[in-house]
Amino acid sequence: MTVANLPPMTFSDEEIERYARHLVLAEVGGPGQQKLKAARVLVVGAGGLGAPVIQYLAAAGVGTIGVVDDDVVSLSNLQRQVIHDTASVGRAKVDSARAFVARVNPHVAVEMHALRLTPENAQSLIGAYDIVADGSDNFDTRYAVSDACFHAGKTLVTAAVGRFDGSLTTLKPHGRDTDGNPNPTYRCLFPEPPPAGLLPTCAEAGVLGALTGVIGAMQALEVIREIVGMEGGLVGKLLLYDAQAPRFDTLEYRWNPANPLNGTGEKAAAEGAA
Repeated sequence: MTVANLPPMTFSDEEIERYARHLVLAEVGGPGQQKLKAARVLVVGAGGLGAPVIQYLAAAGVGTIGVVDDDVVSLSNLQRQVIHDTASVGRAKVDSARAFVARVNPHVAVEMHALRLTPENAQSLIGAYDIVADGSDNFDTRYAVSDACFHAGKTLVTAAVGRFDGSLTTLKPHGRDTDGNPNPTYRCLFPEPPPAGLLPTCAEAGVLGALTGVIGAMQALEVIREIVGMEGGLVGKLLLYDAQAPRFDTLEYRWNPANPLNGTGEKAAAEGAA
């Protein structure tokens, strides 16, 4: 996230105590906490992944969190969507999310977008934020988000979960790698969506509730790392988690010159290595 010319911010005594464990970290400290307070993060989806992302971003003191979701809370959500509760059933998820954040951290503003993100509205939504966390549950939205982030030059932290597995990566295609090539886009990693109906929905296949907490918390961590400016990260790396093993694996992938966003038209497969 660009923080050039960031105006100085002061913290109240309450904020200093609230963020004390960040402030003593040399890698965060006062400057890092100031970046968090100034940050505007858009969270796409307030469900299984979005819930822990919102929870930890709010606790960390991210100044403004935008939440995009057109759904309402249902009883079957509560097994994994931890910011909603029984009293929230039937309530708009964005409204429930805002109420949760207010309870967790009154210093965080929530901007509600009670709508479905589409290719038509993605650009205007994303343009108002510094960084995007996508926890949507379908490929149409994932492609719309990633394409809009590419065109807007915004960093995207995107994650997905299956029955017992999850994945996470960070996309910064507006930057370049050490060889001078563009960083990969989402379409370098997944050139085409799977055919409609090939993959079962969460309702059809099920999902282990705590798995979304693992991946969502890691997604929030990557967003925080990007805001604060920590080195490393998951650009060009796909982090995979198998909850049954349990095991983490990391696959490396690179820019594909055949991708339609910033490719050269050359025929080349996205390269990856375990």
